[in-house]
Parts: sequence; C-alpha cells; structure tokens
Amino acid sequence: MDTETLKAFIAVAEHQSFSLAAESLHLTQPAISKRIAALEKKLNHCLFDRLGREVILTEAGETLRPRAEQILRSITDTERTIKELTGNISGVLRVATSHHIGLHHLPPVLHAFTSKHQHVNLQFEFLDSEQAHERVTHGDCELAVVTLAPKIQEPLIGERIWSDPLVFVAARNHPLAAAHTISLEILSRQAAILPDLNTFTGRLVKRCFDEVDLKLELSMTTNYLETIKMMVSVGLGWSVLPKTMVDDQMIEIPVKNVHLKRELGVVTHAKRTLGNAALAFYETLRDKGA
Repeated sequence: MDTETLKAFIAVAEHQSFSLAAESLHLTQPAISKRIAALEKKLNHCLFDRLGREVILTEAGETLRPRAEQILRSITDTERTIKELTGNISGVLRVATSHHIGLHHLPPVLHAFTSKHQHVNLQFEFLDSEQAHERVTHGDCELAVVTLAPKIQEPLIGERIWSDPLVFVAARNHPLAAAHTISLEILSRQAAILPDLNTFTGRLVKRCFDEVDLKLELSMTTNYLETIKMMVSVGLGWSVLPKTMVDDQMIEIPVKNVHLKRELGVVTHAKRTLGNAALAFYETLRDKGA
C-alpha cells in the first residue's frame, strides 16, 4: 500500500470523480483507475460504488479514508521534522483564515513574516471560522487564524490575539439612527442583516435576543461582513459589525445594557507538533497582532 496509491484513493474520495482526481494529481484517468483497482485487489474489498457518473465510498472505503489520511499526514510530518533538524524555516505553510481577518488584521503580520522568511510558501484557505476549526481538527492545516469558538473543544487549543468589539449599526438615514437609546425589543421588530446564526458571531447576537425571549426579524444572512456592511450602508437593515468596520456611511446604535465582543486568534491541534514555519508565523502573530 504505497503513498501514491493512497493519494489517488483520497483524491477520488474528495472529488467523487476519477477524472477530477486524475486532473488534480496531474495523471491520466486510466492511471488513477489502475491504482484504485490494485488497492481494491490488495484489500479484497470494493472501495467505491460507481453509480452512473456518481462515485461514492463503500463501507470499506469509509473505513479506509481516515486511516489513509492519517498515514499521509504522518509521512509528511515525519519528512518535514527531519528536514527541519537544521533549524531552517522554509517549505509550505497552510493556514486557514476568514476573509475579515485576512483583510483587516493579517496585512501587517504578513508583511513582517514574508520580509523575514522569504523561503516559506504561505498558502491561505479562506473559510468560515467553524470550517477552519474542522480543518485543524482533521489535520488539513497546521493552524487557523479565526474567530475563536466560545468554548474550544479538545483536541484543539486556542489563543486570543485580538479582542474584537462588536457594535449595532444602521445607515445614517435609517429610522433607528435618530434614537438616543434603543432596546432589543425595538430592534427585534426591524429588519436585520446578520451573519448566519449558526456561526460563532451569529450565535453571539442571537443569544442576546434569546435571553429576553425575542425573535429576530431577519431579511438576510451572509457570512461576508463586507457584504453586510454594504447592505447596511444603503439602508436595508440594521446589523452587528466589528467596531473597526464602522465608517461615515453608518452610525452606531446605542443598545441598552448590551455589550458584545468576540475573540480572534490562533487555533492549533494539541497533538500536532508545529513545524518551524508554523512556529515562526505564530510568533509573528503574537508580536505584530497585538
């Protein structure tokens, strides 16, 4: 069971397609099919059901997938650890982050890091923070720079880098903008544009209203804060945004007895040793992120 065969198996499982798997690995489709057939023969089990154009994992395939991913990660980590015995900081560093953090918090960090470590190939994956937590859990990236979960679950470890105050906002010509103080009850009767209520930020806002038994009047949800900002600025509803995003197109709404903030920071896996590049990036975050 060689690594190239396992890579072919993982690629087919991810893409649910032999042709797309072949394309991703820069191989021909017959080469991929041959590797999968050899693996199925070796294991004496069918790994994929071919239902017309659809390719799905069998029970044996589902059993093999996490083990195959673990084997490949272990090999990659071992190779990296040995290469890094010299103390060199180089190679590929995969980081998961959110669009908001990438736009508003990472630029000074990236400038400092890339200036000092020019031999590191930084590869960013822009995801919702919840997805990024999963990526780290499954070992798909060494670290994530995201909105931290309210309670970090094992095997993850979280460290706060930025505290991110949140404020209620509306367009300057919105009916709410003229009030000196607003209650949650008044807000609950007005159209809101919020992050998805299943996200960490969305849940934070929803909990405020749940605690006083009020329902939100949602006109739209989106996880792109820049999109929310644009829609609020043209008067389509109120929202909750990071205080750093408020500009002269909108106004903060003072809400009685409500103060919200979220924590932004780094998520790593407790049982994974960070490589030299990841450690250097982490230190740069601590130094420049404050």
